[in-house]
Amino acid sequence: MVWASPLSISASGLTAGRLRLDVIAENIANADTTRATFEGGRWQPYVRRTVALEPIPLRPANFAAELQAALGSPARPSPVGTGMLAGGVRVRAIERDPSPPKRVYDPGHPDADEGGFVAYPNVEFTREMVDLLAAARAYEANATAFAVGKALWQKTLELGRR
Repeated sequence: MVWASPLSISASGLTAGRLRLDVIAENIANADTTRATFEGGRWQPYVRRTVALEPIPLRPANFAAELQAALGSPARPSPVGTGMLAGGVRVRAIERDPSPPKRVYDPGHPDADEGGFVAYPNVEFTREMVDLLAAARAYEANATAFAVGKALWQKTLELGRR
């Protein structure tokens, strides 16, 4: 529905923000994991992941078309209620960070190579904390926008009852 568009935009931001927070938590939890995958006869360290987001494209808003789609009938052209509906944001992919793993000299470690170096995940705690703060702020902003939109619609409904 057209009136729900602002709420759905905030809801899509909340969903994407929650996934970002989950991925950051996974990165922090695996910051010392040297045995994440077994490839080429050797254990490989965990690889940092990031969330790639993309906007949901604008689409035409047409009440008659929306109603017909909801009823399962083919839409008929109508000049009533035309405009644009914003779509919000969606997750395009969860990507692997291409930066190389950290190599630390530790010849006594069970995962050390022939030279005594251990490959640790390419996770930097400082970067993850900055990303965590940014994701938390974005989530907060979307939650606030959703609450304001909901309050506006509730007031509108109250005015309609009078």
